[in-house]
Amino acid sequence: MTLQVDLFTEEHDLFRAQCRRFIEKELAPFADQWEDAKDFPSEVFRKVGEAGFFGIRVPEAYGGAGGDHLMAAVWIEECAGTGSAGVVAGLNMHGLIILPALVQFGNEDQKQRFLVPGVRGEKIGALGLTEPSVGSDLANCRTTAKRDGDDWILNGSKMFITNGCRADFVLVLCKTDPAASYGGFSMLIVEKGLLGFDQGKRLEKLGWHASDTAELVFDNVRVPGRNLLGQEGQGFYNAMANLEWERLMMALGAVAGAQLAWDRTFAYVRTREAFGRPIGYFQVNRHKMVDMATDIEAARQLNYHCLRMVLAKRPCLKEVSMAKIFACEMADRVATTCLQLHGGYGYMKEYKIERFFRDVRLNTIGGGTTEIMKEIIGKLIGL
Repeated sequence: MTLQVDLFTEEHDLFRAQCRRFIEKELAPFADQWEDAKDFPSEVFRKVGEAGFFGIRVPEAYGGAGGDHLMAAVWIEECAGTGSAGVVAGLNMHGLIILPALVQFGNEDQKQRFLVPGVRGEKIGALGLTEPSVGSDLANCRTTAKRDGDDWILNGSKMFITNGCRADFVLVLCKTDPAASYGGFSMLIVEKGLLGFDQGKRLEKLGWHASDTAELVFDNVRVPGRNLLGQEGQGFYNAMANLEWERLMMALGAVAGAQLAWDRTFAYVRTREAFGRPIGYFQVNRHKMVDMATDIEAARQLNYHCLRMVLAKRPCLKEVSMAKIFACEMADRVATTCLQLHGGYGYMKEYKIERFFRDVRLNTIGGGTTEIMKEIIGKLIGL
């Protein structure tokens, strides 16, 4: 185990054990079933809510635990044990991205209507940023909203939206003042069932099979004025603030998943024999295991460095971008190496490595591609 005395406390260790018990009982046993069905029941959201895991970063006044980013990091790391990145993506999009955004930017009315039932898992949220023809270039968002009395008229579309089909509400980034550059974006809470709001069909994907991913279409959707999240004109900046945490979440999840794949591969290479001895004792394979262990630990410590900066409220866009690159690219390499060490069995569903191999590939794309991260870092270092 990694020495964590300067970061995680006994309270975090107790919480980690609580997370693990819940995941082992309520999520992991059903992962294969949900993967095959390419869906998981919305009832799972209510179970997670009842257990208190959606309220990790939500104040007690709204039904949460009032925890910090470290508590959230513990939950994220333990979620790897679920065995389905798609399930984890749906749950954590709602609990660790949408709900904290409502805490930070929502008014009291919005908190009562969306945050409180969201903590209980009774209402499910999604985030509408990416668009079909824009991708990572959020500044060129083409979804627009125009004032009409007290309401907004919303037009446009969003793509690759996690929880897109099942969401009861979506936080949608849109352009409300085309002449105002970055200050011309706002965020609207768009509710399920509004006339002209099409939540589309489930998109077929390489991995994350249990995740509900959809295209959203807005055709003259009348959004009530009280559903403006935060200040008008601040939507782009609010979205960027959330993206920084989302990227660190992906880095934490990538390391936890890589560690689990390594653990399973370690057990396999110690028992699988070829040419009269376990394959892990051949130097070439032993060195592969050591290289992976080293990379996993390096990525973990970079993630923890970012967590320390977050806790200290220090700017860490550069470091988080580095962590996302390093951890997600590392997990991709680990998936390939672990599958290769399993040989033909690695290609079989029974050994779970093939699922990790498929699921982990999205990490270098989602939340901002590796290439976008490098562009951000390049600008921050003065290039």
